[in-house]
Amino acid sequence: MARNTTRAKEERPGSKKVGALRALIPFIRPHSGWAVAAIVALVATAMTSLVLPLAVRRVVDGFQTSSEALLDKYFLAAMGLAALLALGTALRYYCVTRLGERVVADIREALFARMIGMSPAFFERHLTGEILSRITTDTTVVLSVIGTSASWFVRNALLCIGGLIMMLLTSPKLTGLVLLIVPVVLLPILGLGRRLRSLSRDNQDWIARSSGRASELLGAATTVQAFTNENRSRSQFAEITEESFQSAKRRIGMRALLTMIVIFLVFAGIVGVLWIGARDVRADMMTIGELVQFVIYAAIMAGSVAALSEIWGELQRAAGATERLVELLNASDSVQDIPSPVALPSPAKGEITFSDVHFHYPTRPNQAALEGLNLQVSPGETVALVGPSGSGKSTVLQLLMRFYDPCSGRITLDGTKLSDMARQDFRQSLALVPQEPAIFADTAMENIRFGRPAASDAEVIEAARAADAHGFIEALPDSYNTWLGERGVMLSGGQKQRIAIARAILRDAPILLLDEATSALDAASEHAVQRAFEALSESRTTLVIAHRLATVKKADRIVVLETGRIVAQGTHDELVAQNGLYARLAKLQFAEGT
Repeated sequence: MARNTTRAKEERPGSKKVGALRALIPFIRPHSGWAVAAIVALVATAMTSLVLPLAVRRVVDGFQTSSEALLDKYFLAAMGLAALLALGTALRYYCVTRLGERVVADIREALFARMIGMSPAFFERHLTGEILSRITTDTTVVLSVIGTSASWFVRNALLCIGGLIMMLLTSPKLTGLVLLIVPVVLLPILGLGRRLRSLSRDNQDWIARSSGRASELLGAATTVQAFTNENRSRSQFAEITEESFQSAKRRIGMRALLTMIVIFLVFAGIVGVLWIGARDVRADMMTIGELVQFVIYAAIMAGSVAALSEIWGELQRAAGATERLVELLNASDSVQDIPSPVALPSPAKGEITFSDVHFHYPTRPNQAALEGLNLQVSPGETVALVGPSGSGKSTVLQLLMRFYDPCSGRITLDGTKLSDMARQDFRQSLALVPQEPAIFADTAMENIRFGRPAASDAEVIEAARAADAHGFIEALPDSYNTWLGERGVMLSGGQKQRIAIARAILRDAPILLLDEATSALDAASEHAVQRAFEALSESRTTLVIAHRLATVKKADRIVVLETGRIVAQGTHDELVAQNGLYARLAKLQFAEGT
């Protein structure tokens, strides 16, 4: 696993600048109304903040020269501006937060929609735990930017520019002195900002790696405990988590250093300017109110610059998160539908043809899984694939489902190449019982109905009876409405397999694919399910994979595979008479009473 994670990390390009956030625009555009409302509220509050110092100046200068009634008006105007500021801020917060939640929800939906359609080849190169981290952790970072940081950045940018203009109008001399400080402040922002961006990206990578390892180990908790590797697993996870923490410390330290330097430089400059301004007041070159007004504007601008330096770090972190999300959204898949796919003839007859098919798995390029496979299955025929482990039996089914494309050769269904059809289209004609059945965190009823979502309760129960699952489901606390838990933790291996078989039976597809479908069943259940399969197979094309040869003796044809090649085919009796690989396997199994 560590090798895969490292490779995935190395394949990622280096962090870009904040411009990477432009990739979020397509997700914001459909909700532009909320964005416009937020911008209007933001501009209004920024302008209000810039008007307040003018009112303060009038109040200060009017203490000695203005009447009491005029002072009251100044104070009332200041209160009105404060109320307007509060209202605008609340409106801005509501709009940007709602917009952020909506955009992140759309991104998560788009990511899941993209990932759920990716072929198994993609998941050979990417850990599911790391992908989940991208969908959760990285989108949370994006949410903080859209919901908070971006609007604060624009607001502070407006306050910085507006404050500078008002400072210039108040005192060009003092403003010139302030501007001399700006380059000194910008240097650490630009210099340390690059380092912060790199550290932020590295930190997100370690978080994803930690999530990936946790997901993998928790998913295999029983295996970890069975081999008493709890301490080793704890140590491995602690090591990765500690690396993640150390990476976060480096990022936090750099950001703290940047913030400290900027704030010190800004406020040190303000103190110096204030000292010069106080001397101008004593020399009657400006009023106290004007100095107070200038100081307030300088404080607004200084606070804005300090906030911008801090927010810049957040934007850089979000840029890294956005890059990774875009990587997933734009991830290429080795298996893709053509732009104008051909429709599978309806109704499907179930004729399957493999013509000189060569294939190796993407992560094992030097190890052939199939070599020159030629196989034709007639409509309604039951064909069993047997052979030693690693001979290519399951690979045949995976290629037929088009989870992978062959390296060369062609695979056709009813005379049409699989690659010429849409996967969603031709897979409607296939029903698969995998070697490791998937049980979802849902009820028994919905787990079976997954095979055909439109099926009625009565049809689900009928399929469960055919799969010999009705009895144990009825014995569950809430019968068919019992929650089975994550990955079916409430069920035994045989019960999970019967749920998967019922799901395939309910699908009622013209082609049935059974990959060790009865391997986890006891003898009585296997016999009952075998009868159901035999009844189903009478009107369907069926491909069966089994290690227990007793389950395939009645197949119309048995195909023997070895190292990715067909070495023999025929009926059970014919293959036994040939005294080849099948005969040796049969002798071993039947001699042991299996």
